Amino acid sequence: MAGANLSAQAEGAARYVPEDHDLQSLANAASGCRGCGLYQDATQTVFGHGNGDAPLMLVGEQPGDREDQEGLPFVGPAGRLLARALEDANINPGSTYQTNAVKHFKFNRSGKRRIHQTPRRIEVVACQPWLLAEIEAVQPRVIVCLGATAAKSLLGNSFRITAHRGERLEWPTAITVHLEPEPSVVATLHPSALLRDRSDRRQENYEAFVEDLRRAAAILK
Repeated sequence: MAGANLSAQAEGAARYVPEDHDLQSLANAASGCRGCGLYQDATQTVFGHGNGDAPLMLVGEQPGDREDQEGLPFVGPAGRLLARALEDANINPGSTYQTNAVKHFKFNRSGKRRIHQTPRRIEVVACQPWLLAEIEAVQPRVIVCLGATAAKSLLGNSFRITAHRGERLEWPTAITVHLEPEPSVVATLHPSALLRDRSDRRQENYEAFVEDLRRAAAILK
């Protein structure tokens, strides 16, 4: 029964994806997506943005509070940390396309605050057709999955970042998308995890994150 529910949700999202996989056409269509229930509380769909011919695609989890309000990914605190890490890794942000595995903000309210909630697997699967359409449109050479939700959206629910962080991984054969050539995939932490880090290894963990980005960029050379 659970598998059937996942399939129904994924099909529900897929029927909103236009045949024209131009990024603007995809963004326009995604604004009306009702493939899962997250749209009901979110302010708007937050689609990807950046270089439409980018060799490097960065995939996060979902929009945060600021992203939900502005309609762009990675414009909140985690986005600012990501921008700093890209600079430290000598990666031009103009060479990237940035998006999320899930396009609507999932949260619980606590007074006036909206507290981020991790998307359920069924919601990630429901939104996957948008991510795959973006990948097909951009044709990146390397995809960096930022965090577990992003990694599992492409590499499967059993994938563990702790076991494969920073490694060069092959495109999963179970996903059929028209890609020439198939991109490599690198998985690392989401920058929000670094923001939450209060350990005495915080700087060391940040430097490891930058090194993961460098490894991804090195694949392009």
